[in-house]
Amino acid sequence: MPRFTEGDRVRVDIPNEADPDHDRYHGRHGTVVEILEDDAAEETGREQDAFLFRIEFDSGDTMDFRGRDLRPPLD
Repeated sequence: MPRFTEGDRVRVDIPNEADPDHDRYHGRHGTVVEILEDDAAEETGREQDAFLFRIEFDSGDTMDFRGRDLRPPLD
């Protein structure tokens, strides 16, 4: 079961500064616009990895994230 649902406001949290997406996305806020499923959970053994959350940022651009990279918003 996904942690967030479509329409939820979220904040991207990528604490690893070596992650290539850290500088571009860490701390940004947006809205879940779509929830996608894939087979990543079969690879990792973690049920929550089966979901990708498509986030539309306040600027209008979108990106997909796993639930582990998302937190409730600060604002």
